[in-house]
Amino acid sequence: MPLNFTKFTVAGMGGSHLAADLLAAREPNLDIIIHSDYGLPQVFNKSTAERLVIASSYSGNTEETIDAFSIALERKLPLIAISTGGKLIEIAKDNQIPYIKMPDTGIQPRMALGYSIKAMACAMGQNKFLEELTKLPQLIKPKEVESKGKELTASLKGRIPIIYSSTRNQAIAYNWKIKFNETGKIPAFYNVLPELNHNEMTGFDVKDSTRDLSNNFYFIFLRDNNDDERIQKRMEILQKLYKERCLAVKFFNLEGKNRFHKIFNSLILADWAAYYTALQYGLEPEQVPMVEEFKGLMN
Repeated sequence: MPLNFTKFTVAGMGGSHLAADLLAAREPNLDIIIHSDYGLPQVFNKSTAERLVIASSYSGNTEETIDAFSIALERKLPLIAISTGGKLIEIAKDNQIPYIKMPDTGIQPRMALGYSIKAMACAMGQNKFLEELTKLPQLIKPKEVESKGKELTASLKGRIPIIYSSTRNQAIAYNWKIKFNETGKIPAFYNVLPELNHNEMTGFDVKDSTRDLSNNFYFIFLRDNNDDERIQKRMEILQKLYKERCLAVKFFNLEGKNRFHKIFNSLILADWAAYYTALQYGLEPEQVPMVEEFKGLMN
């Protein structure tokens, strides 16, 4: 298995690239390109023998990922596949391409993040990350944050969450958003500071004529005491401005003994909030019928 690369391109869609997002959040110096599309990114128009292509598809049948994998195979680029099975593993076996086969437990890709992040760290040869991740089950206490998730769900009734974080924690905010989308079955959005201070926030400078629009939203700030002090100041000021305009705002601190602990503590809180959101609206939290309907229409 090729584990001596320092540059990576991860081809994956939806829950199958979340692991790479979070590894990049854990270690910003990692050279990772996330590619969520057909084909390969423009960087592959040049010589890229030093960049490992990691094709990640939980089912092994994701159309865009198989397309990227096939093109990389044709170009004889360094490759590895991560999946529970499906066409991706079949193609890898047929072409003697290294692969990591995750256990197929029947859960949704977004819920298999523990498996996929360890597989991704293994593919990248990041043994330090594997050691940290292996210790997480002893640190994380999911039941201890369940009540916080329920409380947030009650506050969100009839509203659309917008999750804000630092750019450094963008992957965490994005994960929150898709958990509300896929598990909670509601619209949800995210953005990052400082960029949103230059554009998005002006859309919430509430006036009488726009108040009905703005009142539909609930702002969740993910605060991290390791963020740049200027970002923390921006969050405090933005919270003040939003509250003065009678907008609903809630702060959640990223808490934990190390970076991975902080990340997964926050994501478990999001899981609980999204789960109880679905139940609050009388919906089934696990399945994604609209995704399956869309796939059927594509065939």
